[in-house]
Amino acid sequence: MVEAAADVRQAIEAFVERPVEQEKVGALACRAVAAERPKATIEQVAGHGAACAARFATRQGGMTTVTNRWAGKLGRALIDFVLPPRCAGCGEIIDDVDGFCSDCWTQVEWLGTRGCACCGLPLEGTEVETCARCMAQPPPIERMRAAVAYGDLPRAIALRLKYGRKIALARTMARYMGPLRDAGTGGLVVPVPLHRWRLWNRGFNQSGLVARELGRHWNLPVDHRLLMRVKATQPLKGLNYTQRRKAVAGAFKVAANTKLDGQTIILIDDVLTSGSTAEACARALRKAGAGRIELISWARVVRPAQLMR
Repeated sequence: MVEAAADVRQAIEAFVERPVEQEKVGALACRAVAAERPKATIEQVAGHGAACAARFATRQGGMTTVTNRWAGKLGRALIDFVLPPRCAGCGEIIDDVDGFCSDCWTQVEWLGTRGCACCGLPLEGTEVETCARCMAQPPPIERMRAAVAYGDLPRAIALRLKYGRKIALARTMARYMGPLRDAGTGGLVVPVPLHRWRLWNRGFNQSGLVARELGRHWNLPVDHRLLMRVKATQPLKGLNYTQRRKAVAGAFKVAANTKLDGQTIILIDDVLTSGSTAEACARALRKAGAGRIELISWARVVRPAQLMR
C-alpha cells in the first residue's frame, strides 16, 4: 500500500514545476523534501515508481504538445470565424490577413525593387539604371524604394491610417514594404518624425507604427527619438518641389549628443511625394555622422501632377 501511494503521488508530481524527492525514513515511513532545482524525473530510493512516473510524464508531455498544437489551430479558426480577414482596400472577406482581394490588387501599381537604382523612380521603356536627375544631382539618400505608386487606393489606405486611426493598416503597409530593404545591409530603423504639436493632436505617428512593424520583421532596432521635428511646418499639400524644400529647411534635428559614426539609417515614411522631407531628414542625419541612408515608404508619387493633390 505504501508503494502504491508513492506511485500515485509521483505520477501527480510529474506535472508540477518543482518535483518532490522521496527520502526513505525507516521501513514504512517517508517524508517529502523540496527539490533543490527542477528535474525532469522523480527520484525514489526504493520501488519502481520512479520509472513508471517518468514514462507517464513522457507520454503526457507528448500528449500536451499535441493538445496545445490543436488548441492553437482551433483558436485561430475561431478567431477567423468571428473576425475573418478582410481586404485592406474594400473590406471584403479574404483568405489572408493583411492582404487585398483580387479586384483591389489589380487597382494597385506595385513598384517593388525595380526603377532607378537611386531614387526608385520607374524607368519603363529604358535600359538605364539611374535616372537623369539622380545622375545630374545625386540626392543625399543613397537608395529610395516604395511598395506602390501613389494612386486612389494607396492614398485611401494612408489616409485611413493617418486620420481614420485604423492603426492595423500599419501592419498591412509593412508587409509589402518589408521586401524592399537592401538585404545586404543592417542598420537602424528611424521613422520620419512629426512635430510635437501634431503628435499630441493625432496621438500617434503613422510612420512610427509602420517602422515598429518593420523592425520586428527585419529584426533590427527602431529608434523613435533619434530624429526630431523641431520646426512646425505648414501643410505641404498643394506645394511644388521648391516650395516644399523651403518649408522643411531646418525642420529636423538629431537628438543632442548623438554620434552615429557611419551607421546605416533606414528612414521610414508613409508617402513619398517630392522627397523634400526625406532629404531634410537625411541632411540632419549626415551632420550627426550617419553613413548610408535608405528610405522605404508605402507609396510614392510618380506623376508630377499628383504633387498638387
